[in-house]
Amino acid sequence: MIELMDIIEEIESKEIFGHSLSVWILSLIILIIGIFLAKFFSHLAWKWSRKRLDRHGQDTFKKIIYYFIVIIFVMMALNNLGIEFSGLLVAGGVLGIVLGFASQTVVSNLISGVFMYFDKPLKIGDTVAIENVEGVVTEIDILSTRIRTWDGNLVRIPNEKLFNSVIENKVSNEIRRVEVVVGIAYKEEVEHAINVIKKVVEDHRYVIVEPAPLIFVNELGDSSVNLTIKVWAPNDYAYQTQIELLKLIKQALDKEGIEIPFPQRDIWIRKK
Repeated sequence: MIELMDIIEEIESKEIFGHSLSVWILSLIILIIGIFLAKFFSHLAWKWSRKRLDRHGQDTFKKIIYYFIVIIFVMMALNNLGIEFSGLLVAGGVLGIVLGFASQTVVSNLISGVFMYFDKPLKIGDTVAIENVEGVVTEIDILSTRIRTWDGNLVRIPNEKLFNSVIENKVSNEIRRVEVVVGIAYKEEVEHAINVIKKVVEDHRYVIVEPAPLIFVNELGDSSVNLTIKVWAPNDYAYQTQIELLKLIKQALDKEGIEIPFPQRDIWIRKK
């Protein structure tokens, strides 16, 4: 018993940065308890929201609960060390200004993330185009959104910027329009070519009947009469439909002897 009291007195007598070792140990214990409780209650929040919210809502709700509890216990630990949290925000001169701007950005991103949750312009797994970034949404956080581009890069966009940007969601509807342009020679009969293409379109497994496909002359080009084919297909097969139509239309036109021209130039040699 005497040895235990001696150990306690020794701990109390040691100081680190103006505080006794016991104060630091207590602050550390507070942080550990806070992290444990944050994980426990955030897990409960996730289980509670599993049948009430979508995946994005579950992750957002879970993270809000986690960080809220962690922040409370960090403040308690700092208070145990005699550090006022409010003083940290306003003191420090240049550091205080930097923290002020940083906190504004964080709060702005957080609020934008909340607004985006209710607006729901996109969700995880959607194919989107945002300004010069195009790809698949992989993660929607409370502060930022991550997109995996087609070339494999991971792009992080702050929610504030995302909220103020034009978002093109390519999979928000179940069907999507596919467009193909094919050129035929000027000597060919346009109606015959349209009927050949129409048969290919009607026979394609993914082309939707309603809205009806459109096939029309779009342009009289330098070397060809350009026909535009616009069809609707299920979103999951839109890209595949476009690729297959190009191949099948080419084969059908070749079979009918309809020429698909390439640019040609006539060269005149002037004789003196």
